[in-house]
Amino acid sequence: MRVGPFFLVFAIPVLVVAGISMGAWWSGAAIAFVFGVVPVLDAWVGRDTKNGAPGTAHARFFDVPLVLWAIVQLGVQSWWIARVAAQAALGGLGAADFLAAASVGLMAGGIGITVAHELMHRPSRPERALAEVLMSAVTYTHFCIEHVHGHHRHVATPRDPASSRLGESVYQFLPRTIVGGLVGAWSIEAERMRRVGAPVISPRNRMLRYAAVQLVIYATLGVTLGAVAMLLWALQSIVGVVLLEVINYVEHYGLRRRELSPGKYERVLPRHSWNSSHQVTNWLLFNLQRHSDHHFLASRPYDVLRHYDEVPQLPAGYATMVLMALVPPLWHRVMDPRARAVNAEAPSTARAA
Repeated sequence: MRVGPFFLVFAIPVLVVAGISMGAWWSGAAIAFVFGVVPVLDAWVGRDTKNGAPGTAHARFFDVPLVLWAIVQLGVQSWWIARVAAQAALGGLGAADFLAAASVGLMAGGIGITVAHELMHRPSRPERALAEVLMSAVTYTHFCIEHVHGHHRHVATPRDPASSRLGESVYQFLPRTIVGGLVGAWSIEAERMRRVGAPVISPRNRMLRYAAVQLVIYATLGVTLGAVAMLLWALQSIVGVVLLEVINYVEHYGLRRRELSPGKYERVLPRHSWNSSHQVTNWLLFNLQRHSDHHFLASRPYDVLRHYDEVPQLPAGYATMVLMALVPPLWHRVMDPRARAVNAEAPSTARAA
């Protein structure tokens, strides 16, 4: 696998900056690229089902686009919020400013959270810290706790708020997963504090530290750039978080693990996540669509994630599936029969291509 194609992701911040600079409807150029151009490119370039040689190790140069992305994203977000605050002071906000906030949210949520997701599973403390920084940039830092220690443990069971249920619409799923994820993260961290013999309410509690960082971010924006900056920062965060959770909805829709005894489930297998091999989207999302292998072995870095032939396959890449999820009748017509068929199949070990 070559690292070069993964640098395609930097087209998105370029489009964000260029579109905001041009103004008007151009502010949505990145949105048009992701949801209009990328599905066409997926269909044209096709799928990638090839895997590296058995035993292929992670190559550190694949970390370069991850670190570079964090620098670029934070730079673009800082440039944008300062620019929009200055413009608001002169003449108020227009529709283009809200469209620009949505584009920044798409960048920080669609790609920034994907990079954070990759890094929060890494063993080194600096990489996990960088994941927390990126999640702080969309006001969703507790995801680092709930995703790693909650979602991966309980995926495809009723205990996981981030696993969408058969027949559930994305609009029913969103409040359940957002509230459930926050509650779950607090419970996980409180249990960790008790386990190490520390009081739950203390500086060692990551949830309290995350909340304090968010207060500092919003207070700093308010004091230096004004209430408009706080409002638009919150808006881009909402866009990023909703995009994350809609993708969560897509990744596990309707799939379930067998309950072996009350409260005890079979181990997580590749068949408990939806997979997609659409190549361009996997370049943009650092192989996130190879989600089956990610849940099978969460510590596996993105450049060595494997494709499996015999796991549930999405009919399109994530951009198309996100749009489909927003139209529940269409979503259920396409995905419900597929999910029922997967759950009805006898369990089997998936085979890597």
